[in-house]
Amino acid sequence: MNQAGGAIFRLLGQLARRFAVFPWLVRVVFGQPVAAVMGLTWKAAFRFRLFLVVSVLLLASVVALPLLIKDDGTARGFTQILLTYTLTTISALLGLSTLWLACGTLARDIEECQIQVVAVKPVARWQIWLGKWLGLVSLNAALLALAGLCVFVLLQWRATRLSPAEQEVLHREVLVARGSARAPSLEADIDHDTDQVLKERLQKNPVSNADLNEVRKQVREQVKAVYQVVPPGYMREWKIDMGSGRRLAAGRPFQVRIKFNSADRSPSGTFNGLWAVGAPPKTPVQRLEPMRLAPDTFHEFEVPSSLVDDTGILTLTFLNGNDTALLFPLEDGMEVLYREGGFALNFARGLGIIFCWMALLATIGLAAASFLSFPVAAFFSMGMLTLALSSGTLANAVSEGTLGGYNAEKGTPGHTAVDTVAIPVFQGVLAVINLAKQFSPIESLSSGRSITWGQLALAFSQIVLLLGGVFAVIGVAAFSRRELATAQGTQ
Repeated sequence: MNQAGGAIFRLLGQLARRFAVFPWLVRVVFGQPVAAVMGLTWKAAFRFRLFLVVSVLLLASVVALPLLIKDDGTARGFTQILLTYTLTTISALLGLSTLWLACGTLARDIEECQIQVVAVKPVARWQIWLGKWLGLVSLNAALLALAGLCVFVLLQWRATRLSPAEQEVLHREVLVARGSARAPSLEADIDHDTDQVLKERLQKNPVSNADLNEVRKQVREQVKAVYQVVPPGYMREWKIDMGSGRRLAAGRPFQVRIKFNSADRSPSGTFNGLWAVGAPPKTPVQRLEPMRLAPDTFHEFEVPSSLVDDTGILTLTFLNGNDTALLFPLEDGMEVLYREGGFALNFARGLGIIFCWMALLATIGLAAASFLSFPVAAFFSMGMLTLALSSGTLANAVSEGTLGGYNAEKGTPGHTAVDTVAIPVFQGVLAVINLAKQFSPIESLSSGRSITWGQLALAFSQIVLLLGGVFAVIGVAAFSRRELATAQGTQ
């Protein structure tokens, strides 16, 4: 067992040395002192066997998990296990290890009086801090590259075990980079109609200013439902500007992605879907074969790209031949997808966004360790991570406008005095969290959506430069003012 562990450790050590380009680049850009501190951070990771442990855990999650958990033989089930589960596990393992090492590599050095050996040399405090950060992010780059390569290879190998029909679905809907086109936003129309209906209602039934916002929310939801609902026997038409998608499709069919809800259940659990594509006289009309569609789930079907008119508009019409109304959400009820590129480069860009998350966590951990002891810094960093993962709870409180919950007697949210302070604070916290969480590479990759270079650049700007920059300034300032000569490790 020890020999096997040593062999794995030597193999990972050889892989790590392949990333020697990082110290060289750091030496060229930031100088020898920063590169030296970066090298010490790598040595600490190997000395504490962190690189070995995290690598083994990553390989186990990437290789063992998909082999142990069997998919249902469909492209969707295959994707759920191979991409969603593995990339989520990789992000969680790397995130926790990054926070732990970021807190430990600086706080432990200060508490055990090892930082003085570096601080007395002709190297600035900011160079020490930057060197440790670069060591952490380069370590994450190596681990993420290792795990990503394993996922990609395993994905290609396991894909060959699917049936030919499911392989075709997989390469059409998942192993591809697809752009998206939607119908124009109706928010302005909904707001206009809401104001008109609210004005008429207030003339008949005046309400107090305290209840005005709540009444407007209720009216807006009613107006919005009119735009979303297709009653029995009625049709709804979507006109979608395909833009550059028409050129990128190059004769390939589009994939229409739909989702609808229903208040009533059908005996079979599905509903009839009657679709037509095109708008005469600009284009011929093609009626698709009747479909049996389940509510509350996404469905995809192909439509010819040749039915886009001369102005680039694709017209889709749905006829509700059921006995109950169907609701197509404005947010995700209708979308047209088209091929933009291949999967490999799209997968690499997705890993790039995950890398940006890891760089931010490294910054948070180092910033906390700059002025806190190791246990407190780790607790603080984990608390920040927990707060980010609890954004759904914060968003729910903000949408309701209260922390008091629902008032059953009045039929309205139970507002309290605390809400006047807590809700604005929650809104600010959510705005900061969404700067990092608005990017969803795992969801995009699992549904075959394109992750563009622009999205990656925006993620780097918001996550690493903006959010990471704020924490870095705080960390460097705190570390520069901290007294290192005091013996931290003695009682």
